[in-house]
Amino acid sequence: MTATQLGEITVHRIVEHEIPVYLPTDMFDEATPEALEPYREWLVPKALCPDTGCLVMPVVSYLVRTRYHCILIDTCVGCDKTYAEPSAWHRRANQRWLARLAAAGAHPDEIDFVFCTHLHSDHCGWNTRLVDGRWQPTFPNAKYVFSREEYAATEAEGHQLFLDNVLPVMEARQAVLVDMDYALDDELWLEPTVGHTAGHVAVHLNSGAHRAAMCGDLIHSPLQLAEPGWSCNSDFDLELAATTRKKFLGTHCDTDTLILTSHFPSPSVGHIVWNANRYDFSYL
Repeated sequence: MTATQLGEITVHRIVEHEIPVYLPTDMFDEATPEALEPYREWLVPKALCPDTGCLVMPVVSYLVRTRYHCILIDTCVGCDKTYAEPSAWHRRANQRWLARLAAAGAHPDEIDFVFCTHLHSDHCGWNTRLVDGRWQPTFPNAKYVFSREEYAATEAEGHQLFLDNVLPVMEARQAVLVDMDYALDDELWLEPTVGHTAGHVAVHLNSGAHRAAMCGDLIHSPLQLAEPGWSCNSDFDLELAATTRKKFLGTHCDTDTLILTSHFPSPSVGHIVWNANRYDFSYL
């Protein structure tokens, strides 16, 4: 498993799965076949499956080792969870993600902090696992860091996701609710990136002159580089999500900041660049 070195910080991408999932119009109302045509050659085959016509969207976590801590950013879908859709996520039984975490050199007991960019099913599923019929924190020695706004909004929804993936962490007294600009230390801090959800954050990493940002779901697909005004149908506030995304792209375009994405095709990591009058992504 290839590691990305960021100064003294080591980053491993932990992939749960990488498959075609949604048709473009399932994700973005604007992504009709006609609107997509100018970008088709650019997207196929890595980001758009030529056989199914669906967007290829991996689900990933990032294992981050700093000078001080062993950290997970987002925890994918998980096992045994009750999800209405997509059906492939419902009551999943394989332990592939845990095996890949181990292959990257980390045991659940070693994780010091879990940061969730937001609390959707594919970003907090491995927060817990089923043990003797009860949901328990997967990482027994970790503090789970949630933005207060995100926790409150998810709690108010009362969805099964909250009951399975979040509440057991709170009941185990492992949850830490923080402001959206919280800084763990000089190597990791949060940035409010509201729009996809009410308390969405990006996670920034810094080591010397080296910088990275894990953007979560403020951008889902490379398609949104060409069309940053296209917001995902599941966004909490479509207009605000577009504003947040445009600001993020403008801030990090043609800089040395390494962007760690949640759903861009492998290797999912690279730099935002300006190319032929639109944003593009230079993969590592």
